[in-house]
Amino acid sequence: MADEALVLLPLKEMVSGVYKSAKQGEVENGQCITKLENMEFGVGQGLTERFTEDTARFKDELDIMKFICKDFWTTVLKKQIDNLRTNHQSIYVLQDNKFRLLTQMSAGKQYLEHASKYLAFTCGLIRGDLSNLGIKSIITAEVSSMPACKFQVMV
Repeated sequence: MADEALVLLPLKEMVSGVYKSAKQGEVENGQCITKLENMEFGVGQGLTERFTEDTARFKDELDIMKFICKDFWTTVLKKQIDNLRTNHQSIYVLQDNKFRLLTQMSAGKQYLEHASKYLAFTCGLIRGDLSNLGIKSIITAEVSSMPACKFQVMV
């Protein structure tokens, strides 16, 4: 519980700070999400360097995605991805049925519109992770019911 607070509190402050500065400058919501994602892009790159320094090279994209779903997700969010799907044409869907960053705010549907702010954090981490492993990608996230979410990775 204490280690969760060490992740959640700074994340909430970071999101709050970006949106407060946006209100002062009348910046659009999409620009705030992009800013949050870009902030975490570098974090994802750094974490990947640390996590993969003692591992063998990956054979293909699918091995990299399995690494993200098992090792990276477990280290960062304390659990594995619940489901990984692919169409074998460079589109992967990662599904987390109890996404840790949304469990605190999953009490009601009124928070559904705020979920994208917190998903931008993870999209940036994944994009940075993949970038460091040599894969350029576009990551989108969606929430249909809290705290479950899906991340779509287009390589």
